[in-house]
Amino acid sequence: MDWSTTLVLMLGSLVALLAIGLPVAFAFIAVNIAGAYFILGGENGLVQMARNATQSVSTFSLAPIPLFILMGEILFQTRVAHRAIDAIERVVTRVPGRLSVVTVFGGTIFAALSGSTIANTAMLGSTLLPSMLKRGYHPTLAMGPIMASGAIAMLIPPSALAVLLGSLAGISIAGLLVAGILPAIILSALAVLFIVGLATLRPNLAPRDDAPSMGLRERWTPFAIYVLPLSGIFIVVIGSLLTGLATPTESAALGCIAAIVAGLAYRSMSAGALVTAVMETVKLSVMILFIIAASQTFSQILSFSGATGGLIRMIEGLDLSALYILIGMILILLFLGCFVDQISMLMVTIPVFIPLARSVGIDELVLGVVYLLTMEIALLTPPFGLLLFVMQGVSPPEIRMRQIYAAVTPFLIIKLIVLALVVAIPALGTWLPGQLGR
Repeated sequence: MDWSTTLVLMLGSLVALLAIGLPVAFAFIAVNIAGAYFILGGENGLVQMARNATQSVSTFSLAPIPLFILMGEILFQTRVAHRAIDAIERVVTRVPGRLSVVTVFGGTIFAALSGSTIANTAMLGSTLLPSMLKRGYHPTLAMGPIMASGAIAMLIPPSALAVLLGSLAGISIAGLLVAGILPAIILSALAVLFIVGLATLRPNLAPRDDAPSMGLRERWTPFAIYVLPLSGIFIVVIGSLLTGLATPTESAALGCIAAIVAGLAYRSMSAGALVTAVMETVKLSVMILFIIAASQTFSQILSFSGATGGLIRMIEGLDLSALYILIGMILILLFLGCFVDQISMLMVTIPVFIPLARSVGIDELVLGVVYLLTMEIALLTPPFGLLLFVMQGVSPPEIRMRQIYAAVTPFLIIKLIVLALVVAIPALGTWLPGQLGR
């Protein structure tokens, strides 16, 4: 069987299983069993598959995944983040589209604490959406910023998917965690500029909504109590990475300790909240580890059959520049993002994209940021963007899906602009990680 037939059969079977609704991990395991038996050598291939699964999940570099998830779950279950949003609302005043701007600021801050796009979007939606709709905000300026800033958790550390990507692709996890910070800040800044500009040009979309009159102390005291201390968690996690004092695993553990201390300090920590946080962490971590276990054999089968090498040689034979190849990868990822989840995007493309990128000299950190940005965009892309359904779940019944699609469209354009900037100016993704070596 030649490499092209193997590639078509492996990917075609995978797509078919995903299309009928089989969970991602089980779809890959089913394809791997068939591939291991027929390509890696019968029973010996199945034994090798079991060895791969054991080795892939026993690596210490995966430890930050459950730790980062636990950190975010603790802050979410103790409702510490909800208090921070209320405090931010008090200090943002006299700005067109005030509550939309609060959403972006609050979403960016919570993204730097949780690492969960779903938790971020759900928290912002349940906290701010009812108030914005009640005050007459147009859905574009009510739901759009919630989904856009909720998705930023994909880029800003602690991001469990960044750890997963680094582990699967062999990219520096510390470098990848830090590489997303600058693009995320640019995303937030452009979103705020868009909101203020649109609310200024079309005031009917965001009625004037100044914060209640209060003294300076009354306005800033909650910010000092509920926001500044939480920023210390981000400083603990990222500061320990940038200064080289801690590995990604150690910084994640420090973040968990800081989150527990914050919950205790605010008297929000309870046994029930901690148990719920741990159980949610276990559910997500087991799912991710199952998928990692399946990925190792999938990559090995493609490599052993010659599919990976054959595809790379074919593309190299086209004599395309690294830039055109990178653009082609982006288009494939954006297309996949319309139909499959983020982990499936990684699993299907990494076995081919990473060796290809190395062969043509594409910077791995730039490719890593491209992956994170395209996965973030996929969360918001119709028809199957996950955060679109999260938004529908926290919206009033009268909100229709087409309104959610329309609300997110301008912010999708902003994210595509930032993606183009990263491709055009690679330093946006490589400069900050470069400081890790100093």
